Amino acid sequence: MDRLIKSRTTGKYQEIVPAGTLRFLDFARLQLTKGDNYIGRTGSRECVLDVFAGSASVTIERAGKENEIYPLVGERADVFSGPPVMVYIPPQSTYEVVTTADSLDVGIFSAPSQATAPPALLEGPAVVARQVGRGNWQRTVYSALAENVPADRLLAGETLNPPGNWSSYPPHKHDRSNPPQEAVLEEIYFFRVKPSQGYGFIWTYTAPEDPEGFSTVFVVEDGDTVLLPKGYHPVVAAPGYQLHYTWVLAGEERRYGAWADDPRHAWVKGQ
Repeated sequence: MDRLIKSRTTGKYQEIVPAGTLRFLDFARLQLTKGDNYIGRTGSRECVLDVFAGSASVTIERAGKENEIYPLVGERADVFSGPPVMVYIPPQSTYEVVTTADSLDVGIFSAPSQATAPPALLEGPAVVARQVGRGNWQRTVYSALAENVPADRLLAGETLNPPGNWSSYPPHKHDRSNPPQEAVLEEIYFFRVKPSQGYGFIWTYTAPEDPEGFSTVFVVEDGDTVLLPKGYHPVVAAPGYQLHYTWVLAGEERRYGAWADDPRHAWVKGQ
């Protein structure tokens, strides 16, 4: 499996991580201009839309239910301009996205689901912002789709690294069932960089005793995607460049925080 997918911007609908690439997650990117629309169907999957930039109206249809209409979803200029606005869409839904700004950039993430939860607009107080870590591993973490919505599998949010800072630190993983500490959750990171010519690094690696171990460092640039089916995955921004990534999790359980720190590096929490 190619765990690094380089940026591509061809077409209004870009299938970045096709269904079947990972066990649970897929990812598409929608880039529209004013007046454009997109109609999607969730089928047997639940979906979360993350408005990276611009604004849209979103209408959700479900059999036997009144349509859910969100006339204004998102307004930020880019992912560095404020907290995320997301929309949760349950299985067996048809949804229409109509651009209400000059342009619109949206991430569409989905996972298999048996959820019966209604749609939800996640903005304002529904999005929790936390300052995590300290010193040169402090970052802002936004949690949007979490326990506030009774979804079946998806968890979603965003992380913003100041220039030169680390995140996903201490390194942690969530690839084996070890309740209550760790659950099997695969993850997708979608990166943006400001200024856009910048870069960062992500080190994906497994514990030394893992029989299917690996250790790979990827250079991540603006618009790149990294797949995280297993292993630890610390991230660092190059000096002078803000690094942002949308993170989405799905797996065998749905528990945010169900991960295990690398025991060799967990001591930094006690500094």
